[in-house]
Amino acid sequence: MTESDPVLHNLPPQVIRRDDGMTIAYHFTPGKSPGIVFLPGFRSDMTGSKALELEDMCRRTGRAYLRFDYSGHGQSGGDFEFGTIGSWTDDAIYVLDKVTKGPQILVGSSMGGWIMLLVALERPHRIAGLLGVAAAPDFTEDLLPRELSDEQKRNLARTGIIHVPSEYDEMPTPITQALLDEGRTHLLLRQPIPLDCPVRLIHGMADPDVPWQTALRISQMIQTDDVEIQFVKAGTHRMSEPPDLARLTRTLAELVTAVEQA
Repeated sequence: MTESDPVLHNLPPQVIRRDDGMTIAYHFTPGKSPGIVFLPGFRSDMTGSKALELEDMCRRTGRAYLRFDYSGHGQSGGDFEFGTIGSWTDDAIYVLDKVTKGPQILVGSSMGGWIMLLVALERPHRIAGLLGVAAAPDFTEDLLPRELSDEQKRNLARTGIIHVPSEYDEMPTPITQALLDEGRTHLLLRQPIPLDCPVRLIHGMADPDVPWQTALRISQMIQTDDVEIQFVKAGTHRMSEPPDLARLTRTLAELVTAVEQA
């Protein structure tokens, strides 16, 4: 087996069915604790380079690892347009509860960085550490509306959904009024975040989507003093180039060591 095994990466996913019939696709690699759970970003999925790089790392070190798709994403069931921050957080909590055991370190990319905080607040006894990459809590309130023109906002209010061109996908991104309204019930950066686990944040200073100041705001609002931030001067939003992936695995390895020695 090479360090990166495309055959293993392309195996059919495992699937779990919730009580409401929704299917959640995932890949789970058994191993030692603390396990690692990767939470993808908005319209991203579990086949991205960061998710696969961490899977390779966990296989090499014999550590448990879970990557999955939110409903309406990737290989999971459901329609993206019906998803909200709350429903995707529920997906993450469901697979955490049903698939993993013992303490876990959550790694959240972009929107996944918001969801990892929400999951940690719901399951603090299960979460041993957090690692955010371009973490984007509150983006439906603080960032997304600023990108919409007045005409788009009027159309959104009138029809409940608009489709916005994306630089990351050939297909436009559906934005719903429900996403914005429901996201407002999960805002985190307006009050202290009562979490005590160690937190590591990586953020590109050339990120055009989520300003690097967001990482500072997280560090200010989260309760724990064990917060470290790495700013990458030329880093953009995806942080998926080889040096970025090396930084990610190195930071996670250091966080695992800190958790194990605590």
